[in-house]
Amino acid sequence: MSDEEQRLAPIRNQIDSLDAQILDLLTKRAQAAQEVGHIKGGFSSPVFRPERERQVVTRLQEMNVGPLLPDGIAAIWREVMSACRALEARQIIAYLGPVGTFSEQAAQTYFGHSIAGLSCNSIDEVFKAVEKGAAQFGVVPVENSSEGAISRTLDLLLDSPLHISGEVVLPIHHHLLTKSGKLDGVLTVCAHAQALAQCQQWLSEHVPQLKRQAVSSNAEAARMAASDPSIAAIAGEPAQVAYSLQAVASQIQDDPHNRTRFVVIGSYECQATGCDQTSLVLSVDNQPGAVHRLLEPLAKHGVSMNRLESRPARKGTWEYHFYIDIAGHTEDVRVAKALDELKATAAFYKNLGSYPHSV
Repeated sequence: MSDEEQRLAPIRNQIDSLDAQILDLLTKRAQAAQEVGHIKGGFSSPVFRPERERQVVTRLQEMNVGPLLPDGIAAIWREVMSACRALEARQIIAYLGPVGTFSEQAAQTYFGHSIAGLSCNSIDEVFKAVEKGAAQFGVVPVENSSEGAISRTLDLLLDSPLHISGEVVLPIHHHLLTKSGKLDGVLTVCAHAQALAQCQQWLSEHVPQLKRQAVSSNAEAARMAASDPSIAAIAGEPAQVAYSLQAVASQIQDDPHNRTRFVVIGSYECQATGCDQTSLVLSVDNQPGAVHRLLEPLAKHGVSMNRLESRPARKGTWEYHFYIDIAGHTEDVRVAKALDELKATAAFYKNLGSYPHSV
C-alpha cells in the first residue's frame, strides 16, 4: 500500500461509517414521513406543501456551521424531501418538453428528481394538464433577464383558474450543438425563439451564414440536430446529454448572467412563510394619473413592488393589464390593507397567488 493509500484509509473508513449512520437516519426520516403521509391522507391534505419545505430548508441553512454552503444544504434536502414525498405518492409535474429542456431542469430543481415528469408540447398544454388533473403541478417560464416576459405565460395566467405556488430561477447557459461537434454541412441553427434572441449577437459574429429557425423548444432543436447533420441546435447541457450531441461552442448567450424565472402553477394556495411574494394582475380606466393612483396604496402601506409588466388587454381599445409582483403574503397585515384599497381602485383585479420567494 502506498503512503497516500495508508493516509487515506482511516479517513475512508470514517466516511463509510458516517455514510452508514446517515443512511440509518434517512431510513428513520422516511418512516416518519410515511407516518405524516398516513395522517395527511385521512384529512385529504396535499402531499406537497411548498411553504413547509421552504421552512425546513431555511431552518437547516440557519443551523449550518459549514463547510457545506447554503445552496448545497438546499440541494441535498430537496432530494431527501423529494424521495420521502414519493413514498406517499410520486408527484406528476407537467413541463414544456421534450426531455432536456430548461423547463424540465427547473421542475427537477424545484421538486427534486423523485417525480414523474409529464412532457408537454406547449405552455398551453402544461396549463391544461394541471387544470384537468393529469398533473398536480406545472412549471412554466415567465420571464428572462435578457428578453423580458414570456407573453404566452402571462396571457394564460390571466385566464386560468390555477394559482402560482412557487418560483425557481435558473442560470441559462446556451451551447451550439451538433452530432459531430463540427459545423461541416450545417445549414441551419434551430432553437426556441427566446434562445435565438439571447444569442443573436454571438450568432451574427461567428456563424452569420447559418439560417436561423425558431422551433417549439431548445430540446426539440437538439432532437432535430441528433437526426439531421444539416442542423445545429442551441440548447443547454441537459439536452446535450439527452440527445448525445457535441458542443461546437459553449456558453454562447450574449449576457453571461442570463437567467430565466419559472413559476410553479397548481391549485394549491400557499400559507405565509415570512419570505413571500404575491403576484397580481390589474387594470385601470384610461384616465390621466390612473396608474399612479392604482399603485399608491402600495407606497402608503410600505409594500415593495418587485416587478411591473404591462400587456395589451386584447380588447382592441388600447387598454392594458399590469402584472405586478409585490413583497409579502396576502395574510400579512400591510399587504392585506394595500390589496383592499387596490381592489377598490382597479377596474380589474386578480390575485395569481402568494408563494415563497426565490432567494
